[in-house]
Amino acid sequence: MDRKHFFQNSLIVGGATILPSNSLFAASVNEGGIDKLADKDGNFVLQPLPYSESFLEPYVDAETMHLHHTFHHGGAVKGANADLKMIKKAMDEANLETVDFWTKKLAYHFSSHVLHSIFWTNLVNKQTSPTGELLSRIEKNFGSYDKLKSYIISTSKNVDGNGWGILGYQPYSDSLVVFQCENHEKLTQWGVIPLLVIDVWEHAYYLKYKNKRTDFVDAIFKLLNWDNAAQRLDIALKLTK
Repeated sequence: MDRKHFFQNSLIVGGATILPSNSLFAASVNEGGIDKLADKDGNFVLQPLPYSESFLEPYVDAETMHLHHTFHHGGAVKGANADLKMIKKAMDEANLETVDFWTKKLAYHFSSHVLHSIFWTNLVNKQTSPTGELLSRIEKNFGSYDKLKSYIISTSKNVDGNGWGILGYQPYSDSLVVFQCENHEKLTQWGVIPLLVIDVWEHAYYLKYKNKRTDFVDAIFKLLNWDNAAQRLDIALKLTK
């Protein structure tokens, strides 16, 4: 895939293309896994979790995982498909007055689908740390892993309302960046490829942590799968050079 097709296909949506062909996650994609966002007909699909609902306990309880994946992520998938149908209907009927409304809805629902799909693979039930090229770039762009840790934790905890803390690769500047995303689509940076995302919507933590987002972020940091983030960075670098 050349640089032109890379940006046309937009790695920012998550998808199978940001996973190496020899990885567990790429194998999952090839077999209809969690990072596969749409079927062959272009309909958005909700894939099963890549682990059991109790996999992340005691930090994330099974009931929260079930509700989060099935109803919040699943609801976003249903919403995105409905939005597409309404956009097509409006175009077929030349009723473009409603297109703006449904396009905004699609941005919201599809962005939720993207970020949740990445989020599930970003979690594992053991402590990991960045190594290799990812660690080198963290040290170059942030000074040290500890500084990045403080930065992304603070960023995630302080999102206004609902949203996400995100570590991404910015191909235009060839650098790693940390930023907040309100809701699922606001305050994003064009071109950034998400490598690691932290969901701080209340539905991600409210059953166990109540209103204590800070406790949840501290706990979820223990579950971050830096190997997955490194895989995503590796393929992003290959496709953008």
